[in-house]
Amino acid sequence: MDTSKTPEQRASALLKAMTLEEKVGQLLCPLGWPMYTTDSTDSSMPVSAEFKKFISEQKGGMLWATLRADPWTQKTLQTGLDPQRAAKVYNALQRYAIENSRLGIPIILSEEAPHGHMAIGTTVFPTSIGLASTWDPELLSEVGRTIAVELRAQGGHIAYGPVIDLAREPRWSRVEETYGEDVYLTSQMASGMVQGTSPKHNGWDKGVISTLKHFIAYGIPEGGHNGNPSIVGERDLRENFLPTFKAAIDAGALSVMTSYNTIDGVPSTANPALLRGVLKEDWGFEGFVVSDLYSIDGIATDHRIAADATEAGIMAIKAGLDVDLGGRCYSELVKAVQDGRLKESYIDEACKNVLKIKFALGLFDNPFLDENTASVRSQEHIAVAKQAALEGVTLLENNGVLPLDKGKKIAVVGPNADTPYNQLGDYTAPQDRENIVTPLDGIRAKAANVLYAKGCAVRDVDSKNIAAAVQAARSSDVVVAVVGGSSSRYGADAEYEATGAAKVKEDSQKIPDMEAGEGFDRASLDLLGAQNELLQALKATGKPVVVVYIEGRPLDKTWASENADALLTLWYPGQQGGAALADVLFGDYNPAGRLPISVPRSVGQLPVYYNKRFPMGHDYVEMSAEPLYEFGYGLSYTSFEYSDFDASRSQAAVTVRNSGSLDGDEVVQLYITDLQASTARPRKQLCGFKRVHLKAGESARVEFELSDEAFSLYNAEMKKVIEPGEFTLAVGASSKDIRLEKTINIDE
Repeated sequence: MDTSKTPEQRASALLKAMTLEEKVGQLLCPLGWPMYTTDSTDSSMPVSAEFKKFISEQKGGMLWATLRADPWTQKTLQTGLDPQRAAKVYNALQRYAIENSRLGIPIILSEEAPHGHMAIGTTVFPTSIGLASTWDPELLSEVGRTIAVELRAQGGHIAYGPVIDLAREPRWSRVEETYGEDVYLTSQMASGMVQGTSPKHNGWDKGVISTLKHFIAYGIPEGGHNGNPSIVGERDLRENFLPTFKAAIDAGALSVMTSYNTIDGVPSTANPALLRGVLKEDWGFEGFVVSDLYSIDGIATDHRIAADATEAGIMAIKAGLDVDLGGRCYSELVKAVQDGRLKESYIDEACKNVLKIKFALGLFDNPFLDENTASVRSQEHIAVAKQAALEGVTLLENNGVLPLDKGKKIAVVGPNADTPYNQLGDYTAPQDRENIVTPLDGIRAKAANVLYAKGCAVRDVDSKNIAAAVQAARSSDVVVAVVGGSSSRYGADAEYEATGAAKVKEDSQKIPDMEAGEGFDRASLDLLGAQNELLQALKATGKPVVVVYIEGRPLDKTWASENADALLTLWYPGQQGGAALADVLFGDYNPAGRLPISVPRSVGQLPVYYNKRFPMGHDYVEMSAEPLYEFGYGLSYTSFEYSDFDASRSQAAVTVRNSGSLDGDEVVQLYITDLQASTARPRKQLCGFKRVHLKAGESARVEFELSDEAFSLYNAEMKKVIEPGEFTLAVGASSKDIRLEKTINIDE
């Protein structure tokens, strides 16, 4: 308890005083929501019998999702914890743990926070794919800081997120949780988010520990099926998938979560070459590694590599995994050490990694919260959510119908026009209705003459209500049709896997909207239900149709691209999404979102990410091999001109002029191509970007610094090198819309 010592010194001293059982207890992280009770007669000590058993028998030191609320946890607005009650429960749990453990070791709470803390009363931001569409790392730092403040106010010290898997497989159910398909964009956005949350940057008394998900190559599952094997070579792994984690760790992340998949037959949760070799030895990672929920169990039950839970636990901890999320396998490690199957030094190493974090966060010195300052959602935080939603709105088509005239009569239709939870994405807590601004809410707040008809649901094939939507369209001057998908677990009777992933139900009497979110992988990217029928019926009215996609993955937009008068995507825009959409539709905000992932024409093209390696592809018999909308694409209500491009080994610069009549943002993108190398290189690779605001007629000189990473590769001997030769640097408005380029030479 000597505060003059470093966390390392204090952890080492405590470790020497601990029994084997106490050390193993620090490595267990079971489900947290059963650990408290809301019906206790003793309001000052709402701890459950399960928590008392966890402390007394398992000497436990960590909980997961204690404050979480959703249908899986069966915590509602009525039965869950609002911020004030959450602070009280945290203090009660902490007090009990300290007072009833031999050495008074505090517990630490890890919480889900990919786009806001998944607890009642917190701010809901756009999901990560929407945040990535802003191409604004500084904004993500502000989002991260907001999440950290809200998490800490309720007792959480570990935030699960950001998810930094590369999403090259849009059929996969968790695309919405990622920053898209590109290593450089993901690295920059992840670094921004982590810097906003990290105690290294915000002081250990203000920040939270970011848990990076999922290590490694989880976003490219075979067949798009969540948790399936990932087919990836070592060079691709090192050049595209590992750098996102390295960047986020360098930005301050101190926890990494393993993934459910295997790579070349080896489960990521028991891969010593990656966990010990790359993460801890090569990178010098000083935080701790945690399994995904029950993924250690999966070494035995799913992958069938271990004989039982004990052997799975031994394999995982030897590989370098410190904490067992779920806590079932590592509970067996005491006996494994006693039987001589495991050296206690592995336990010591993992336990020390956890204790160092607890000491650094001040849990031993100031373990309790001020229960009177637990207010979370504020107008300031809501404003950050609004800005994030605004910057992520991506305009894909516009024949001049936008911006809309607020005096026009507007029909707002579609399954996502006024369905609150469909705006929010997966990993979202229950919400009071007034906290969510739907597209209909946003449009009604700005226009006086608005008609509404839902038309159809997301997945239900019943088209009987389309006639009402058509009638609304015929009675209006313009139609705003809000379609897409949903990751909402609310509104239908849902069932869940042990890991919390939702089960797909085909025999339900009430067909849910949910077609994305963890566990909801797709065989196609088509609009489901009667949505295409609705769009075609609206088009047949002859009225201008603005199509808006609310979605968790890049759904098929071929019909809309050819028939809509304007087309936008908001992904899942969060609680302020409807207000952001209305600002864009009526011209109060000039859109500048850019796609962080390619939008395919057909699933037959997959994978269709922009930075494939040479050689160049060719078209299919039926269609182009190019995506419908390319990585980096997005339109504006104004136009931009590029000139005076200059580039060298260390920097590049271009002059950008707003040549239109409206103020607006441009996302200037810099790409590099290695013209000849010893291994096949990407046809094009993003190596810089900047979002700049320019008034009408204004010009700015946009400059980029080029690091060694832009020019480096892993050669045939798997050594990271920069090879001499010619490189083309290109600048433009998307990966396809290249305005200027220059070839430079790097000599020996």
